[in-house]
Amino acid sequence: MGLQRILVTNAKGGCGKTTIATNIASHYARQGKVVRLFDHDSQGSSLAWLARRSEDAAPIAGVDASKNSDHRLTRSWQLRVPPETEVAIIDSPAGTDITELAMLLRQHDSILIPVLPSPIDIHATAHFIKALLTTGRARHKMVRLAVVANRVRKNTLMYHSLERFLFGLNIPFISSLRDTQLYAKAVELGLGVQEVPTARNKIDREQWAPIFRWLETPLASESAPITPLFNRFEN
Repeated sequence: MGLQRILVTNAKGGCGKTTIATNIASHYARQGKVVRLFDHDSQGSSLAWLARRSEDAAPIAGVDASKNSDHRLTRSWQLRVPPETEVAIIDSPAGTDITELAMLLRQHDSILIPVLPSPIDIHATAHFIKALLTTGRARHKMVRLAVVANRVRKNTLMYHSLERFLFGLNIPFISSLRDTQLYAKAVELGLGVQEVPTARNKIDREQWAPIFRWLETPLASESAPITPLFNRFEN
């Protein structure tokens, strides 16, 4: 199998792109894959997480892709990926130009779009997805898109509003990740939430499972799983 590229993106800032990107990186590193994590954010959040990672943890190579004077993705996106790399995860910056992003997509790239349960985030994400799909480039290149609800609490009106919005999209809504301090603890340790040595992450492992299944499912056999996970999980 060739290089797997996973782009974590949303034009709206603060939606948890780095959380998604770093947890995906740690998952594949634990599998023994050669992983490179591209950080396009000028704040360097993914690289700061990586700097805290213990030498005993599964290795992940970081790339500072943010040093681009005109704030465009072209140069940094095309940074050379060593041929031995098996998984490249791109933590994109907020405010990414949608036309430029679409032009740089490659065949069979996977795009994950995190969204928070707030009216502003729902509106911004709807606009972003519509703009991405109407370029035509994503469909032409057979790029896969999916949405992940992030930092959610069950049985709140805002979460149910977000869920209705996500169910209405014509792309897979693959999981909901709960709002828990376990993610903050993982960041402090430079770990993925599944690597934190505690029995409390069982729920989180189960919430991440459909994300990894989607990433590892060939496009031709994808069936767009949609499951409102909080029917079963407690905070």
